[in-house]
Amino acid sequence: MRTTFSGRRYNFDWRGFITPGVKLLVLMCSGVFLVQTLVSIIFSPFTGHRYITMIFGLVSSGVIPGLRIWQPFTYIFLHGGLFHLLINMLMLWMFGRELELLWGKKRFLNYFFICGVGAGLIEVVIKTTPQLWGHPPSDVPTIGASGAIFGILMANAILFPDRRIWLIPLPVTIPMRPYVAVMAAIEFFSTLGTGGDNVSHLCHLGGMLVGYIYLRRGSFLYNVRNSVTDWRLQRNRKRFEVFMKKHKEEPPSRPDSWVN
Repeated sequence: MRTTFSGRRYNFDWRGFITPGVKLLVLMCSGVFLVQTLVSIIFSPFTGHRYITMIFGLVSSGVIPGLRIWQPFTYIFLHGGLFHLLINMLMLWMFGRELELLWGKKRFLNYFFICGVGAGLIEVVIKTTPQLWGHPPSDVPTIGASGAIFGILMANAILFPDRRIWLIPLPVTIPMRPYVAVMAAIEFFSTLGTGGDNVSHLCHLGGMLVGYIYLRRGSFLYNVRNSVTDWRLQRNRKRFEVFMKKHKEEPPSRPDSWVN
């Protein structure tokens, strides 16, 4: 669909404004948030919100040992309020659109869910580890697409490291790679705090870590393959040197006479 403005003609194609994969994710998250709102209206806001988040949000004690294996997938689409939803969808559009244009819809959606689910699993593992020492499991639900979006930020830092980012509302721009590095540092030091801001910084870091490993997996395997190859070459060279030393022959002696 194209919009034409009067006077001088400008063609604006809405299909280029938002890509199909990003649009699908925005519609899904918005639809789920609408359901959350309706449930909160039908029931009491506290009861309805808590019921949905405890069943479909990411609760570490619900996944292990509760076996609610759907939670690392469903928590991505839940949001704690309109502002939470708008911020996540804005960042998804700002940083995800270009990735989808580069990768295509299928690969972009695969990457989004890999980062989101991977971030959730990392949080579950870390939060359930204290049970080994007798501590009670965590029952605080985590909701939102932030883990997957931080994975998208990491992909932008790797693929578009020199792109300038405007630090809203400051009139300052910085390259993408330092911006993501600062974001990662903030999230890391925030995990060392008391957690009173009700933000799962651990999930954010998990999304960035999963995204980095996924995008660099070829480099890791390449380095491992080269290391193994170099080790084999060194081993074969040493074996050859040992073999040559053991079978070294003296040069033939000079004959006493020649026969014509």
